[in-house]
Amino acid sequence: MSTPTISDPSPSIWVAADAIDRARPRSRQRQLGASDTACERRAAYKLHGWEPTDVVISPAAMLGTYIHEGLTTAARREFGWLVEKKVADAAVRGSVDIVQLDQVTARQLPRRMRPKVPAEQNTVEDIKTRTTYRWDETVRYGATAPELRQVMTYARLLNTEGFEDADGQRVLARLGPIRVEKIRLRFICRDNGEEFIQEIPYDAEIAEEAVWWLQRVSETEHPEQAHRDFLGPGIDAVCDYCPFATACWGASANGRPVQSNIVHNRADVAEQLADYVAAHRQWSEADRKKKFVRKAVDAAEEGRYGPNVLGWAGEDKTEQKPDVRAMIELFDTLGASIPTVPDADRMVRALMVAGIAVPMRNVVKRAPRRIDVRVARE
Repeated sequence: MSTPTISDPSPSIWVAADAIDRARPRSRQRQLGASDTACERRAAYKLHGWEPTDVVISPAAMLGTYIHEGLTTAARREFGWLVEKKVADAAVRGSVDIVQLDQVTARQLPRRMRPKVPAEQNTVEDIKTRTTYRWDETVRYGATAPELRQVMTYARLLNTEGFEDADGQRVLARLGPIRVEKIRLRFICRDNGEEFIQEIPYDAEIAEEAVWWLQRVSETEHPEQAHRDFLGPGIDAVCDYCPFATACWGASANGRPVQSNIVHNRADVAEQLADYVAAHRQWSEADRKKKFVRKAVDAAEEGRYGPNVLGWAGEDKTEQKPDVRAMIELFDTLGASIPTVPDADRMVRALMVAGIAVPMRNVVKRAPRRIDVRVARE
């Protein structure tokens, strides 16, 4: 057997990670899961048993999985929280990241299964990871509608069914339905570990909306009858990494974007243009308002104002550059030859070799002053 050399190609470690991820029971599950309540069309492909048309490897998603597993394992060991517990009914199933039981409920369990510190209210927690690119948006607006549907579905299943009677949690199943009163979404930044927690009461209306959402998908006879909740590859990352992207949008033809596949006739073009005009009007009004605010706060200093932090970017900045005129005068004084066309780089190198300080001058770089508004951190 030959000895590998440094020039031998090494397989991407994400290939191995993807293989492990595909072998997970959750990845092979055919019944809809609570985490599938994001896009109707994608859920319909899965419900109708379609085979994936796209092989996608998402390192970011897998990193989120590894962070998630590490954090829940630590929480179980240190706090005694219930982690990765299964819930299900006839329509949907899922694995709850974390369940914290109150004192009354916890007392019904064996001592070894009780939390070290009971919660004030029975709480369902879901952990989500984000990049810095989406972090400010998350802190400002909180969970997305699909994320709320998912976690409210977990809570609803515990309220109506309790824990699933499955291996490893039969003692929990004997508790029966559990009244969940609090929802916690814990966001973790994948880039720097920053943590943001959003706590809200259980919302039966959102939970029922998720039931209606699932029912609508289950009533379809073909996946294409289900609504697309996103705008396709190249626009929404959900579509970029969807295993049914080609089935949903078709393949690219003649280098055109796949979205062009849904336009077949003049009526389709008219419909898209109407959407464009409506969207442009909304954008135009919003852009006018932003321009007004920019002018209104022009004299304001940087700092925190209510829930927002005002900053200024792109203002004129002064930096030092070699002063060519002063160097020419210096070369003339020293009796050194000067290139016919002054070469600043050669002149700098010559002065540095001679041990003579390079004369510098301040140069102001002109740039438009731009407003920068970020969410304030507590």
